[in-house]
Amino acid sequence: MCLDAEFSGGMRAVQSAENFQNKMAMEGVPGLLGTSVGFSLRIGQTLFSSASLLFMSLGVEFYSYSAFCYLVTTMGLVIPWSCTLAVLDGYSVVVKCPVRQPGILFIIAAGDWVLSVLTLAAACSTASVVDLLFQTSGSFCTPKCCSRYQLSAAMAFLTWFLSLASALLNLWLLPSS
Repeated sequence: MCLDAEFSGGMRAVQSAENFQNKMAMEGVPGLLGTSVGFSLRIGQTLFSSASLLFMSLGVEFYSYSAFCYLVTTMGLVIPWSCTLAVLDGYSVVVKCPVRQPGILFIIAAGDWVLSVLTLAAACSTASVVDLLFQTSGSFCTPKCCSRYQLSAAMAFLTWFLSLASALLNLWLLPSS
């Protein structure tokens, strides 16, 4: 009986050592939630989505096309999400205490994936409508407005790229928590 207790205690020590090594390996991965690279990704998402929203909103005719309204709505969701997580990442970097609670990580990973898919859909639909408007020889949209819409779509694609990077990294972190 004493031998079994020593064996199970030794196994627990080996498992906890492996868990410690896995967590230390995950701490060194840049871009995860609570790291300075993760903070940079969130700031980039916020800046690019704000720029996309700004370029789209400068043209008052964007209400005429549902793809443009969809982009404005999606960027309106991405901006507060990215700002909130940038504050969380910044706080985690300053305090040097990364967030590793499984429930919170699951919510963040799910939110990142949903917003990443929405951002890609909005960027693609906006780019296709802008391309269609350019092909109509400017009869539906002035060149100045169309170029703003094109810049907005480009900023949305950059937002999606950074959002996808955050989503992939947080998905990678999820099983280890």
